[in-house]
Amino acid sequence: MSERLPPLTALRAFEAAARHLSFAKAAEELSVTPAALSFQIKSLEEHLGQPVFRRLNRAVELTEAGRALQPGMQEGFAALNGAWRVARKLNDTKRLTVTAGPGFTSKWLAPRLFKFAQENPDLELRFSASLRLMDFDRDEVDLAIRFGQGGDEGLYSRTLIREWLTPMMTPQMAKGLRAPEDLLDLPLIHQDDIGFLEPPMGWPAWFRAVGVEPPEMAGPHFSQADHAVNAALAGAGVVLGRVSLAESHLREGQLVMPFARALWANATYRIICPEGAETRPPVARFIELITREVEDIDELTATRDFGGADET
Repeated sequence: MSERLPPLTALRAFEAAARHLSFAKAAEELSVTPAALSFQIKSLEEHLGQPVFRRLNRAVELTEAGRALQPGMQEGFAALNGAWRVARKLNDTKRLTVTAGPGFTSKWLAPRLFKFAQENPDLELRFSASLRLMDFDRDEVDLAIRFGQGGDEGLYSRTLIREWLTPMMTPQMAKGLRAPEDLLDLPLIHQDDIGFLEPPMGWPAWFRAVGVEPPEMAGPHFSQADHAVNAALAGAGVVLGRVSLAESHLREGQLVMPFARALWANATYRIICPEGAETRPPVARFIELITREVEDIDELTATRDFGGADET
């Protein structure tokens, strides 16, 4: 038995066959004939000096040696594939893949994506609207925009938007409002997707901030904040709106903020990517554009009263 590793093709054939427990499926994945794959497995077994598969009538199963070999082979080829993708990406200056949550995408990011595409016609922009945690290598994502209170250890992370909330409604619904307690006579819209925030940032927190006893929390609940904003746009009630999702509607006068008191959400939208990737030309250009676009939110923030407390 040789101490040298067998050929990479033999190891690759074993890894695929062990994963599928099928020579035929492994051969199909590797675009070789079953006979060629079987030859590679036989070569590996001869190199090892013992069988790694037990051949059955219509299936194969791993021997003890095969079971010992499989985990390392899977990890090794996963690492090789990941390193290859990273190396290829370094030379890819014509494509950019971005991911962000669906609500943020539809309400804030989509118009900026169109603007970015117009300003960068040489780039192929790919986008995934998802809340799923991404693996930058496995999912071949260049940059993510995520909302929350947690850290981003081991990654490049830059704050994009510092989120805050305040009552928002249509101009028609705002007519006649004089004081915060007047909101008690209107339907209140709730957004359940911010329930994870600490401290809690729902209607009770806002009413306490303006010195009003919080009412019984009746009214419609939405699992997504952008749906709650849409309900307010339709005149269904008052939403404790998040500036990131309502900014364009406020700017266009579709929604108004009749009271200056606002609450910091103690959470931010962050631009996240692997360390060093932020300097790649497509990524750097995208970061530069969207950070510039936050100026509209900064102008709205300057009009709010946060009670003199910096809570983040």
